[in-house]
Formats: sequence, C-alpha cells, structure tokens
Amino acid sequence: MTYLYTTVWLHIFCDASEKAVAACAYLRGRTVDEISVGFVFGKCKVAPRSGHRIPRLELCAAVLVVELGEMLSKELDLPLEDIMYYSDSKVVLGYLSNERRRFYVYVCNRVSRIRKSSPHQWNYVTTDENPADQGTRGLLPEQLGDSLWLKGPGFLKVNTNNFQNETFSLVNPDQDSEVRPEIVTLKTVSVSTKPTLGTSRFSRFGSWLSLVRAITFIKKCIREKAGKVDEISRQETEMLIIKEVQQQKTLLRDSTILTLSPYLDDGLLRVGGRIKLLDSPEGEKTPILIPGKSHVARLLVHHHHEKIYHQGHHLTEGAIRSEGLWISGGKRLVSSIIHHCVTCRKMRGKPLCQKMADLPKVRLTRSAPFTFVDVDVMRTVITRRTRGGSAHSKRWAVLFTCLYSRAVHIEVVEEMTSSSFINALRRFVAVRGAVSEFRSDRGTNFVGAATELQMNVVNVEDHSLKTFLADKRIV
Repeated sequence: MTYLYTTVWLHIFCDASEKAVAACAYLRGRTVDEISVGFVFGKCKVAPRSGHRIPRLELCAAVLVVELGEMLSKELDLPLEDIMYYSDSKVVLGYLSNERRRFYVYVCNRVSRIRKSSPHQWNYVTTDENPADQGTRGLLPEQLGDSLWLKGPGFLKVNTNNFQNETFSLVNPDQDSEVRPEIVTLKTVSVSTKPTLGTSRFSRFGSWLSLVRAITFIKKCIREKAGKVDEISRQETEMLIIKEVQQQKTLLRDSTILTLSPYLDDGLLRVGGRIKLLDSPEGEKTPILIPGKSHVARLLVHHHHEKIYHQGHHLTEGAIRSEGLWISGGKRLVSSIIHHCVTCRKMRGKPLCQKMADLPKVRLTRSAPFTFVDVDVMRTVITRRTRGGSAHSKRWAVLFTCLYSRAVHIEVVEEMTSSSFINALRRFVAVRGAVSEFRSDRGTNFVGAATELQMNVVNVEDHSLKTFLADKRIV
C-alpha cells in the first residue's frame, strides 16, 4: 500500500481529575506541502471514589496513555515515525525523569511500567492546550463538534518535527509523601600525615625472605643517605611489613576479629586475652594479628610450610603460632596452600596401579597338567664337597610351568647347548607326558649375555631342536 504522507507521528495526551481519567490520541501526517492532524482514539475512565490524590490519578492516566499507545501501534497499519506522550502534570513528569530518589510501592510499580515502554518520549503540555482535559471535565453535545477533543491542539499543525523531550526534576521531593526519604551516611576516615611504605608492591614478591631482603635494602639505603650507619635487624624489617599490612585494613563493627579482644601495642594489633600475666614470651601470649586475605599472609604460610619441610597442616599452623603470629582464617588458608603445593602433591600422591591385560586362553582352558607349558632357563651355582674342601660349579635349570594348574617341573642342564636342552626336554616329556604347546620368551634372558658369557644360544630356530619338536608334534 502506498501512503501520501512522508512521515506519520502518533501523539497521545492524558489528564486526570477527581471525577475521571482520560486519554486521547491523534495522528499527525506530513506531506511535502501540508500537515494533517486527525483524531484516532479517545478513552475516559471514572476515577476512584477516595484514597487517591491528584498526582496518583495523573500517574494512572499516564499508565492508560502507555497502554493506549501500545494498542494503537499494533492495530494501525501505518509506518509510525515515533510516538509522543503528553501530560500537564510536572509531578508525574518528574517521577518519570527521576534517577536519584526512590518511591514507595504504588508509584514505583507504575513508574517502572511506564519507563519500560516509553522511557524518553514524554513532553509537557499546558492545561489549555491539553485535549484530554476536556475528557475529565465533560462537554455538552453541542460543544463537542468544535472542541479540542476532536480537532487536537493547534501546535500539532505547526510545520516542524522538533518535538524534543525535556528532563523534569522532582517537585518538592522532601514534602512529597510518595518519595522515600533520602538517607545520608557519613564515613569517618582517619588520614595520617606520616608517609607509609604501602603494600601495593608486596604482591610482586614470591617469598617472604625476598620481601624482607628487599625492604631491608631500601631501609639501609635511606639510612645511609641520612648519614646513619647503624645495622638493621631482620625482626625490625618484619615488624615494619606487618604494620603496613595492618594499616591497610579497616576494622568494622561486625568483624570476626573483635572476638579475639584485639589491642594496639606499639603500633601493632595483637590478640588479647586473660593470660597476659603468664611467664612466657610475648609472641605466645599475645600473637600479632595478620589479615588472612593479604598477600603477606600467603607468603608467611609458604615460608613456614617450607621451613618444616612440608610436614602437613598441624605442624605448619604450629610453626606460624610459635613465631608469634595469628592469621585470621589461618586454617582455611593453610589448607588451601598445602592443597596446591606441588611438593606435597608429589610426596602424598597415590601411586597409579597398572591395569593387567586379559589372561590368555590357554590359562583358562581346562586340561591335564603340563598340556600347555611355559619354559624358561635360569642359572644357579651348585656347591659340592670334595676331598680338599668345597668346589663351585655352574649349572642351569630349565623351569617348566603348567599354564593352567601352575605346577612346576625343574630339569638341570650342565651347559647351554642345544643337545643339553633337548635332553632336558626329553626327560620332561618322559615324566610328564606329551605337551600340546610350549611358550617361551625366545631366550631373551640369555641372548643378551651370550657374547659376555661365551656360550651358545639355544633358540627354537636351531635345526636339531626344531626337528625334535616337530617329531613330538609340539607347537
């Protein structure tokens, strides 16, 4: 379908009174030569009897306008350029433009409904130019034909498209009963004029000792520049680092550290208690508090864990406590570090178990003993007595094992030759009966040592052994 208008706008007006809530819509079409304005839709509703002030009724009218705009945009078969909404209530326009204050439930629900559909399309119109005002006051039948309700306001016929939405502020928000009171909170921060070291660079260090050495070197350079030559102790540097970490944390009213009765001792926050009169070192009675989420706490746990050679949770916690330190959430931190410790994982890791392959079929087939035989050769030393004492002689034992019953038969051979092995095989067959299948490792246990021992290797490829096995019908 072809339209004569180059642009088509939908303008909707709303108003409310103690008697009614009204809304009316107009189409504004623009051609090259002229602008046309036509009445599209109008709606009036009876206002509630009581319990609603005018700002609430004006807000209900604004909701009615938004619902009317959504309905017309779906029903009209026109390419709308935009939809503009108008109200003569600056209170409602202030509600819709508000970004700071919060409202009570009634106003909050309706404002969110309007902003969800039309957040930036609202404009102000005076009461005299608002056609919806006549819907709330009522007209006689003879006045309706020449009324704004049907003709629309005159500014719509002006040859301009500059309908810019404005930003409206809340009208007397402190006296408005629909606006929640603004709560102002103040935070007191103590600012120290003394220069501090800062903890932002502590995270660049991977160990406690490297951090202590770096701070010691910095202090030494500063003192040398000031002309001081006194030596800096390691304990002094450690206390300086801990002080800096404690100063970066704020102690809140609901902090879990308050149950430890903390107190300040020479700039250090220590754990309190009732054993201050105990005749023990100061670090054991009142250990120094260290924030558990700081990087320094992780460095200290790593340091003492390595110091006791990775011996577990309890010993690591004991080493930290014996140094006069109390880390908040220390058990959780120690468990986390030990869990991720590579050395501990290696030492306490479970060895892997190799899964065995399936047994061969001959191990599971029912058969007479020594029907399927596994054979191997081992060397042994035999000691025998002679007239002059004792003498050692080398002998080899051929081990025959039944693959099904696991029975064992041993034959002794005096030398590693084919003839000796064949004789041992003949003796075995004569005693145990015929064999269906022999299995062996093909002599790999003595083939590698054949050159060194200067002996002949017995392999199944030897002609004499191969002939004997073929005669006995042995695989």
